[in-house]
Amino acid sequence: MATYKVKVATGTEALSGTTDSISLTIVGTQGESHKKLLNHFGRDFATGAVDEYTVRCQQDLGELIIIRLYKERYIFFPKKSWFCNYVQICAPGGRIYHFPAYQWLDGYETLVLREATGKTTADDTLPTLLEHRKEELRAKQDFYHWRVFFPGLPNYVDIPSYRPPVRQNPNRPEWNGYIPGFPILINFKAIRFLNLNLRYSFIKTASFFFRLGPMAVAFKFRGLLDCKQSWKRLKDIKKIFPAQKSIISEYVAEHWAEDSFFGYQYLNGINPGLLCRCTRIPDKFPVTDDMVALFLGEGTCLQTELEKGNIYLADYRILEGIPTIELNGRKQHHCAPLCLLHFGPEGKLMPIAIQLSQTPGPNCPIFLPSDSEWDWLLAKTWVRYAEFYSHEAISHLLETHLIAEAFSLAVLRQLPMCHPLYKLLIPHTRFTIQINSIGRAVLINEGGISARSMSLGLPGFAEVMVRALSEITYDNLYLPNDFVKRGVQDLPGYYYRDDSLAVWDALERYVTEIITYYYPCDAAVEGDPELQSWVQEIFKECLLGRESSGFPTCLRTVPELIRYVTIVIYTCSAKHAAVNTGQLEYTSWMPNFPSSMRNPPVQAKGLTTLETFMDTLPDVKTTCIVLLVLWTLSREPDDKRPLGHFPDIHFVEEVPRRSIETLRQRLAQISHDIRQRNKSLPIPYYYLDPVLIENSISI
Repeated sequence: MATYKVKVATGTEALSGTTDSISLTIVGTQGESHKKLLNHFGRDFATGAVDEYTVRCQQDLGELIIIRLYKERYIFFPKKSWFCNYVQICAPGGRIYHFPAYQWLDGYETLVLREATGKTTADDTLPTLLEHRKEELRAKQDFYHWRVFFPGLPNYVDIPSYRPPVRQNPNRPEWNGYIPGFPILINFKAIRFLNLNLRYSFIKTASFFFRLGPMAVAFKFRGLLDCKQSWKRLKDIKKIFPAQKSIISEYVAEHWAEDSFFGYQYLNGINPGLLCRCTRIPDKFPVTDDMVALFLGEGTCLQTELEKGNIYLADYRILEGIPTIELNGRKQHHCAPLCLLHFGPEGKLMPIAIQLSQTPGPNCPIFLPSDSEWDWLLAKTWVRYAEFYSHEAISHLLETHLIAEAFSLAVLRQLPMCHPLYKLLIPHTRFTIQINSIGRAVLINEGGISARSMSLGLPGFAEVMVRALSEITYDNLYLPNDFVKRGVQDLPGYYYRDDSLAVWDALERYVTEIITYYYPCDAAVEGDPELQSWVQEIFKECLLGRESSGFPTCLRTVPELIRYVTIVIYTCSAKHAAVNTGQLEYTSWMPNFPSSMRNPPVQAKGLTTLETFMDTLPDVKTTCIVLLVLWTLSREPDDKRPLGHFPDIHFVEEVPRRSIETLRQRLAQISHDIRQRNKSLPIPYYYLDPVLIENSISI
């Protein structure tokens, strides 16, 4: 008689427990146990519980390889979903086997789990295990399908068609997702039909929507969502979020009009990846030495500063020629500006020339700091308007959310749970598909935020992303190359660069340790069919098969795999934190980040006044719709898992477990260094403090 001690762990989140019947079969290399009902008479599988059972077999089962969990009806109780964390079995010889699950069982079903040791196809020799990994992938590929979101954008997970449920009481009104006064219908079908394993936890779902609802009602009560008029005074904008203040949001409201802060945002704001060193003034931006000599300092000239590497360019050409829409009955306007900046001996990056079109001419003046106060301020505000689209459409939504979702779905479809890359990557996919489903329903949807509060509307907003995806290259996503390519690798005061490279280095070293443990040689990489299928699917479904992107369709060497996986993890974690965490702080003062402009770019100097400036900015209603959403998306996420903290035990081998602990130590040191540095800065930069970075894109 062989006795096996079994522990079954239920999830700790609310509503993880079940009253359904759970049974277990243990499969080893030398036999299989009978089906054992796991029952302590009503005390089993409560939320957070670790229940213990004994399974007795007639003979030793040998090395344990698979278990089966059966979820079945229990007497008269209604069906209830169950979140299983893991099953742990102590064999007669004392060896402990770990079977990770970390997934929901929704209906009456059977879940087959493998022992936790990470294995590629080449590591499996038993026919049972080879068949199991094939069957797991077949089932996931049958369940998760790709779907075209918008032609020219990364594809996304297909959600079953919505069929209205039968009303239990036809006379009882139901909430359809409309928040009074908030002109957005939250399309709940976009998340209701997501598989439970892709959805937010109960706590996160509740906090997300209950956070949005009361604030929207408060805006409605104050009349902010009904007012289509211009803001009467700039200081009134501060009253939108009277209780939501931080050091940075207060600094933005006080210093937004200053040239030094305007330049600072290119380095350490929420869109810090655009600026490029300029070595030659482009023909389309005919800035002359006479125009800017006054702003360069004595004893130098424009050509000299170009040669020294002190001139930088922000070019928004990707926004050119996109039509606008009407908002609240008024035609909106748009431009694709160019902005020239100078890094001076005092250590500040200052704007020295702005052109509000990609085509120079008599009706397109080049604005200078020596122009009238309101001319220059309006020109800078047009640039900040362009920053809105560069940030929200490209840096944020496309380059993190949509690309990360494609990475995540490819992981689910092409890598079995036993695969080392699945274990490495799955923490960085958590809740990404859920938040993107909400984003498609609320932001980029007919009648959504983009259609109601942005000059470009939904078609224009999507067009910006389509253009950007057509230009993205694999090298762009390799962070160290990006800084060199843009010529900003030695630009002082660039804390985003310093912190991002520190986090990148920690992640790359962690990935290197894991990859080299499971892939001892290049042949192991090239000969892994599941890895190659994952890479091919990302190329096809995310990059849409565009060869000019430079994205690989296969990986042949260990260094290639290390680079690829580091890009994926960084994109799904730190890159998103850099462009998301500070959204509300930099945007709550609307003139610093307007989503629409109600007058066309001025074609002559000397015409701008305070009145025309206020009339150009978004109206009250448009402002508040945008800020309400950004407020919701910028709140400290509930159910947060900081970078490097992996409570789900997927790796059981000593080497990867040790690598995880080393990663945490490295990230803790980075966090300490950032906090020490920030003590001496007038504007702290903490968006890449590892404590504030989530493992995945979940908000």
